[in-house]
Amino acid sequence: MKASKILIGVAVLALIAAFFILELGQYFSLEFLKDQRDAIEAFYQANTAFTVGLYFGIYVLVTALSLPGAAIMTLAGGAIFGFLWGTVIVSFASTIGATLAFILGRFLFRDYVQRRFGPYLKAVNEGVERDGAFYLFMLRLVPIFPFFVINLVMALTPMKTVTFFLVSQVGMLAGTMVYVNAGTQIAQIDSLAGILSPQLLGAFALLGIFPLVAKWVVGVVQRRRALKGWTRPRSFDRNLVVIGAGSAGLVTAYIAAAVKARVTLIEKNEMGGDCLNTGCVPSKALIRSAKYVSLIRRHEEFGVRQASSEHDFADIMDRVHGVIATIEPHDSVERYEGLGVEVIKGEARITGPWSVEVNGQTLTTRHIVVATGARPFVPPIPGIDEVDALTSDTIWSLRTHPGRLLILGGGPIGCELSQAFQRLGAEVTQVEMLPRILNGEDPEVSAFVEAKLKGEGVQVLTGHKVTAFEVAGEEKVAVAEHEGGAVRLPFDTLLVAVGRQARVEGFGLEEVGVTVRNGRIETDDYLQTRVPTIFACGDCVGPYQFTHAASHQAWHAAVNSLFANPFKRFKVDYSVLPHATFTDPEVARVGLSEEDAKARGVEYEVTVYDMEEQDRAIAEGQAHGFVKVLTPPGKDRILGATIVGEHAGDLISEFTLAMKHGIGLNKILGTIHAYPTLSEANKAVAGNWKRANAPERALDFLQRYHAWRTG
Repeated sequence: MKASKILIGVAVLALIAAFFILELGQYFSLEFLKDQRDAIEAFYQANTAFTVGLYFGIYVLVTALSLPGAAIMTLAGGAIFGFLWGTVIVSFASTIGATLAFILGRFLFRDYVQRRFGPYLKAVNEGVERDGAFYLFMLRLVPIFPFFVINLVMALTPMKTVTFFLVSQVGMLAGTMVYVNAGTQIAQIDSLAGILSPQLLGAFALLGIFPLVAKWVVGVVQRRRALKGWTRPRSFDRNLVVIGAGSAGLVTAYIAAAVKARVTLIEKNEMGGDCLNTGCVPSKALIRSAKYVSLIRRHEEFGVRQASSEHDFADIMDRVHGVIATIEPHDSVERYEGLGVEVIKGEARITGPWSVEVNGQTLTTRHIVVATGARPFVPPIPGIDEVDALTSDTIWSLRTHPGRLLILGGGPIGCELSQAFQRLGAEVTQVEMLPRILNGEDPEVSAFVEAKLKGEGVQVLTGHKVTAFEVAGEEKVAVAEHEGGAVRLPFDTLLVAVGRQARVEGFGLEEVGVTVRNGRIETDDYLQTRVPTIFACGDCVGPYQFTHAASHQAWHAAVNSLFANPFKRFKVDYSVLPHATFTDPEVARVGLSEEDAKARGVEYEVTVYDMEEQDRAIAEGQAHGFVKVLTPPGKDRILGATIVGEHAGDLISEFTLAMKHGIGLNKILGTIHAYPTLSEANKAVAGNWKRANAPERALDFLQRYHAWRTG
């Protein structure tokens, strides 16, 4: 493929060079056309078909190679063939030539440009995939944009060739007609500049604005169509109704109250949602107790001769619920009512674009934000209903020791709870159907965590797919497929942690016209659903089911719904979104992993710092893990960072800040970090990058300079 690109690239350059070396440009001038008009006209009358074919071929070639002369060729089309046939011939020749230029540019340059600048072009690519035809049409209507530039730029995007051809054919027609018509009056034209007067350019500019107006009109029509059949209230009780009091709903209501909007928050279960009651808070409380027990077992590492612990599982769970109770006031009804939010406990149902029913009462509102979260997914495996499966929602009701604990799932939740329960005395078997756990991270990260889990006694079974559950007397058994055979796994307690599914049914979404696709509420980039008065955010939308992602979305949902206008809206940006897995050691990442970079064709270099060398980690007895940073070759711009180690979830914040605000490794290296702290690892990896990218010539000169200074 590379050889063919080089060959074609050389051929194109040779043709372009020949054009200028042979001074062929003299034949594409207004003077030449006017001088030779009679001779060309005579030749055309004597050889009509040949002239059309020759003209068509030259036009296509000139346009395909992006050579100067297309404007003169268009004038010639009008002068030779007249307005009607000139327009037809030029229209097809110009479009075919432009499409060939598009194909050539794509073949020669797109892969390199996307690989080299992929992260920067992500938004452009997404915009072209969504509205590319519209933008190309607008550019084609305005002749102040050079057509050959448009051809080459569009070639670098994901636009389909057939779309480019069809839109160009229609979009260039107006400009083609102007030039062909001018060609019919060739004798009166003194210069190309005279064809496009300021008035005509102004008319084209207004024509270019037309698609923007058309798009706005289409938006209005779509909104009216979505609201057709519904009666809009003359007045509203509220500015906003938020359904769901998890992370996304709480933040949405908080922002609405802060800007003095009248907002009602509806929750049918517990305030704080999954994060407070069954997710982040209880799991981290359990993890902390488990880590304390594990540290006592390591007492000799810390110079302590004798240390032991004794615990009752019920006491551990009491502490977990105590932590929830301590944090609970932060998300309580009383706190939010104190902030100015009306809180209603009950089951909400959307009854129209502007109405929500709860506890027999109908609330009218200008906008609705759906933040109903997600729940654990329980796969329909035969026999699973007979073994009392627990999930990350129900595990916290456990009061007795789980004994032999079988955990399905090798994602973050499965890994965190596998380690925690093993440390608390359970016999944990973790089953993952994929080849490795933490499949979303790089392979060495997965391997590091897997080795840690196995080292603590967790039986990690990857490549195992559970196909059935059986109960024989008091014995529970899971049957798994592995390498073509069956593996039987006896257990006492089952925890299912294979993912979460959005809560999207049972409260009127489909009835009011909101689209649910692939199990999630479909929204645009501004979190607006198909029904323009209804927005959604959090786990029910995705694509990332993190508490901080839900909060990030909530700001956009609140602002875009409360201040909805056609002039300024805020698009959700996920480009710098960190995440963490709270195993020991923790795993945290922001931006691209190596697997991501390879999949996207992004060129990168890797810089690693081993936490075994980190002073504070050594002192803490936690000298394991690493910091890995991806940068473009030879540049200090951060494409992504992965940290495996103690407090990785905290350390990743520096890289998140750096990526968000365009700070490179050089500036991190130049920032003072307190000693001895774990954060020095971030500075250390920047130092490793600096050494690997040292300017060798400058250093060689300095070595000779200092040698000269010493005589």
